[in-house]
Amino acid sequence: MSNQKPRTIEEQIKLLRSRGMQFSSEEYAKECLSHISYFRLKYYWTDMIDEETEHDFLKDASFDDVIARYNFDRSLRLILFDAIEIIEVALRAKIINHLSQAKDSGLWYLDESFFEKMEYYEDFLLDLKYEFERSTEPFAKEYIAKHTNWDSESMEGDNPDAWMILEVATFGTLSKMYKNLKSQLPQRATIANEFGLYSAKELSSWLEAISVLRNIIAHHSRLWNRSLAKQPMNIKGHRDKWLNAPFTDNQKKKPYGVITAMLYLCNAVYPENQVKAKILSLLDNSKDIPYGKLGFTGNWRNEPIWK
Repeated sequence: MSNQKPRTIEEQIKLLRSRGMQFSSEEYAKECLSHISYFRLKYYWTDMIDEETEHDFLKDASFDDVIARYNFDRSLRLILFDAIEIIEVALRAKIINHLSQAKDSGLWYLDESFFEKMEYYEDFLLDLKYEFERSTEPFAKEYIAKHTNWDSESMEGDNPDAWMILEVATFGTLSKMYKNLKSQLPQRATIANEFGLYSAKELSSWLEAISVLRNIIAHHSRLWNRSLAKQPMNIKGHRDKWLNAPFTDNQKKKPYGVITAMLYLCNAVYPENQVKAKILSLLDNSKDIPYGKLGFTGNWRNEPIWK
């Protein structure tokens, strides 16, 4: 069990300096460490450590560079959160619109014949009701107050129409729901097509990867030099500008793969989006940042989607 003695900010700086970290201004370092924890910053300097000693920093390791990486990562996460909003809002609308019309009922999500695996369906439905009960939206509170037969812990009781309950569903719940829709449902394919893909399986893979990325961003965690648990699959067909070459293994496991997939989906549902412009502007203004750590490697700038 680890129980290290806590260090003051001055002691943190002294420790980093003793290991070879360079500081242009100790006052600036104190200011940064007063609102960004030492432990949070350490993952931005891991590649600055000498592999031989596994402790000392390389000759040119600079605290200013660490902060520049941190700020770059934060700026990228803010851009991506806006992109996720575009995708999430569109996914929610398409699921509600297409499946409500298919059943001609607002309660179609209670129809188990729409779904592939019953164990997943039951878990999804209870998650959906749990999220609705926890919602702070006035319409959710009003519905629960007016319906005494509301029961969040079972599949029974009064249940709101899909347009209402899905409005407060998380991206993860929507992603799982889409994945579990029966493969022969034409609406499943229609939704994929409206996102610019010809395969519902491919869209489902992308949504799962985006959901993982969304959770990282929502918890203000780093994307810098991170390998992702869920990776977007390479697609066989596409409607518009995509890639000349498939993702490399490194690009798939790093944020680049899911970021590129997100850009494609945003382009399909909201062509006027500024996601690519903002990302390219950030990269162009961060030439000293080794953003290859995020998977932006090889010939990526010449890919049609990034031109």
